[in-house]
Amino acid sequence: MAELLAFDKVVAGYGNAVVLHRLGFTLAEGQSLAVLGRNGVGKTTLLETLMGNTRVTQGTIRWCGEDITRWPAHRRVRTGLGWVPQEREVFPSLTVEENLTVVARPGRWDLQRVYGFFPRLRERRGNYGNQLSGGEQQMLAIGRALMTNPKLLLLDEPMEGLAPIIVQELAASIRRLCEGEGLASIVVEQHPVLALEMTHQAIVLERGTVVHASTSAALAADAALLDGLLGVGMAPPLA
Repeated sequence: MAELLAFDKVVAGYGNAVVLHRLGFTLAEGQSLAVLGRNGVGKTTLLETLMGNTRVTQGTIRWCGEDITRWPAHRRVRTGLGWVPQEREVFPSLTVEENLTVVARPGRWDLQRVYGFFPRLRERRGNYGNQLSGGEQQMLAIGRALMTNPKLLLLDEPMEGLAPIIVQELAASIRRLCEGEGLASIVVEQHPVLALEMTHQAIVLERGTVVHASTSAALAADAALLDGLLGVGMAPPLA
């Protein structure tokens, strides 16, 4: 598979504070990546750096074979990065349908396809963003990113604060995007076992650098390694 994204010895952070230290990984077209690690190790900063929201002082970011390290954020978005932020950031005073159509770009993901993927959004299409439950807002945030017709979907803590039944529903949807639709994705998720179930590849960060890289299946199968890296062992993905 062709390379879609690569971080090559990237040093980045905010102002004078360095968070990522010579970070390196690659992602192929159509592949999904779980980014794991304890709190404060740089997982969200990795996504923010890809989006152009941090200060990169060393290293290179390649996107579809092109060096985008110095590109501004707005230019990166137009090349196919679909962002689902941790805070969801749906527009509270717009309806579900307006939230979706306001960001739409031409491509295979249109309003009806998103409604087919998330039928609950069709049912709630006339409701405002602030009238939705947490799970519905997360569906809307993902649907809105799909409406931009991305090449890569970035999901930052997509299950945070959601009821277990909604988590399982959303996890199944994300797996469908990766497996059935072939959409490349990077998933930052606080439940590592769940993240590994949703993805092809995995990296574990510690102090802003990669300390482990493997297939998700191999890491999920090695309880001792998982426990050593993250302190979770055979714990289920949800309480």
